[in-house]
Amino acid sequence: MSTKRPPACLNVVSQTLFVFVLLLKEEAACSVVFQPSFLVASGARASAFLVGNVSDISLTISSVTPSNTTGRLPLPSCVPSSLAQWNLSQEIIGKFQTALLVHVSLNRTLQLCGNKTECCAQPLCVGETVRVSACLGNVPLSSLVIQAQIYAQLPPAGPVSENKTVIPNQVFQPLGHCPCDLSPGECDVRCCCDQDCTPELLWLFAGHCLPGPFGGSIILAPEYDCASQSAENAPDWFPFLCVTSPSENNPFLGLFYHGQTVFPKPAPSFQAQQVAPPVPSTHYRQGEPILTTDNQYFTIPQVSLLGQCLESAPVAFLQDFEAVCVRTLQACPAAPADLRVAVRDGLGGVVTVNVVDEVTTDLSSFVSSPAKLESGPELVAERQLCVNVVLALMYTLDWRGNGLTAINLIRRTGNVTLNAAVSLTTRYSAVFVNGNVTAQPNSGNPGYQVGRPVIGGFSDSPTGAIERAAISLWQAVGDGLCSSADVRPVLYGLNSTSGCLMPVSLLSLTQCSQLRETVRSVLAGLVPASLVSRTGTPDLSSLATWTNITTVVQNSSQPAGGFSGSCSRVPAHLHIHIRSVIMGMVGGVPQKMIQAVELSFKETTWSLECDAIEGNPCVNPHLTQSFPVTSSVTFTDTLISTQPPKSRFRINFTEFDCERNDVCWPELAFPLTPYYTGEPYSQALAKGLILVFFFIAASVLGTPWRQIRQAWSNTSL
Repeated sequence: MSTKRPPACLNVVSQTLFVFVLLLKEEAACSVVFQPSFLVASGARASAFLVGNVSDISLTISSVTPSNTTGRLPLPSCVPSSLAQWNLSQEIIGKFQTALLVHVSLNRTLQLCGNKTECCAQPLCVGETVRVSACLGNVPLSSLVIQAQIYAQLPPAGPVSENKTVIPNQVFQPLGHCPCDLSPGECDVRCCCDQDCTPELLWLFAGHCLPGPFGGSIILAPEYDCASQSAENAPDWFPFLCVTSPSENNPFLGLFYHGQTVFPKPAPSFQAQQVAPPVPSTHYRQGEPILTTDNQYFTIPQVSLLGQCLESAPVAFLQDFEAVCVRTLQACPAAPADLRVAVRDGLGGVVTVNVVDEVTTDLSSFVSSPAKLESGPELVAERQLCVNVVLALMYTLDWRGNGLTAINLIRRTGNVTLNAAVSLTTRYSAVFVNGNVTAQPNSGNPGYQVGRPVIGGFSDSPTGAIERAAISLWQAVGDGLCSSADVRPVLYGLNSTSGCLMPVSLLSLTQCSQLRETVRSVLAGLVPASLVSRTGTPDLSSLATWTNITTVVQNSSQPAGGFSGSCSRVPAHLHIHIRSVIMGMVGGVPQKMIQAVELSFKETTWSLECDAIEGNPCVNPHLTQSFPVTSSVTFTDTLISTQPPKSRFRINFTEFDCERNDVCWPELAFPLTPYYTGEPYSQALAKGLILVFFFIAASVLGTPWRQIRQAWSNTSL
């Protein structure tokens, strides 16, 4: 049998590649490099990294001198040289011995020579080139060149003093010859005019001296100064227009003084500021948070500006609020915490919250209607009864002066059946009461205040007494239906719009007249009042401070009829228009009163949307759709002129009215009156008086007066 052998050329190529790979591995194993490879050292210590395979590397240090002919350094050598003033140390970086941290430090003192040995004879103490070589055996692989230029240290000649200069009397002193000389007996850096600096020390910062007067360079007098130009090259007008400024009058006046020294008290350089614990106020002021006995905020759940429910929100003194939080119950809530909290009363004592529990069985306004559960033992077993669920927390805070006298809480609870479609609406409120709890608060004194409720009323009693009634808007919560929606009072000066949804079936849309009356009665229930108080302090015994609420009847062009699934002219929007006026001032504050209130209903068409996919569902009389029912309020300020009405004579008399008459008598002396706007009135008046003076002078010195004087002289003779 015969076997095939590879050609000879392939063997040669394979051997060559094998040798080349071995050389690369050997070079990679022995390749090391300094990073960086060149340093300029101005201090007594320098460091660099040696990167590569440093397991068998040795380091040597030597002093080198550039060649006089070529200027190049000699080739690296592994022969160490004795350098007594340099120390060489190394530190392994990493676990795999792939890098060394090389340190080169100076082993000598850097003080100028005096009575000491091993000192610096010149300010430039060390000036040489040092090379560190990395050798593998006797073969240098890499080198680090360090150009050392190290200057001697300049300690103070005398004892170090911590005296500080104080300026007791701010008396002006002429500009010193060297303002930057701040340390007596010592050389100040960059102060070239300091007499304590020797020429050797000045050489260290030559070319970096402080410029300007603070460095001793006096600014020459400016060109406009009378002393800046001599009489030879000065122009003829220079003596009349130059500025005379003495040497004491310079921009550095008051910056240089003769001071004294003071010995400062020793104190730490850094000291943390001692923060005193907060001291609770002994008295409350409006808007300040109420505190408990352990200096914590007294909190009640409230709604933030973003509409989120905050479980722990501070309660501010004398600020009422109402909050509604809607949550979806996934499980029974935790047991309510103890609300009998001890609160600082602001009068030096403590009041405890008095809690009164009320159990509510009607949960229609707190719990949304649960979805109809399908029959079956599994779904029935998912129901869970939650006992004593908090439905409302209503706080009443009695106050007197700058403190609290009592805090009463009514906590309403109920049993809620938990399933997958339960939404819990919890209500929170805080009311500050001073005096009679049953008395209703006013909205101003006497004028209305912005943000206070508009006060309504009606009078049905034979005695003529007026009872208060609310003027409200919708406040939809929970599912947004009108049947479960709350109402909120109309606040003076705040325009607002709100609404709710009313479910209407196809059967109701076939009886449009009854539907219109139902919607109108629902909206009319927002304003049961027939009167509105003009002022914020109503008088319930007299109609003098009340005005009637009028209803505007709008004529609609739409037909009153309807077709299947549609009704027109449905009054689905109630608009309350309140006109207010400013009637006088009290203490410089304008008092706003209500002038009139108008109610108007905006009509629209309700049409049931039919889906043809379900096979003409408009035939089903129980098909239901929700339609929006809205309410809004708008405030309008009416301007009333306090000036008396103009008479017929003043209206028709336009002889002196320059804007309505071609002849304007006030413009006869045009430059002397404010009608002339070409220049300031003061200048026009001055120029006009000058013209009058010249006219009188010309008249006195002219021919008519000369003849009068001659006739007077002849008569006298």
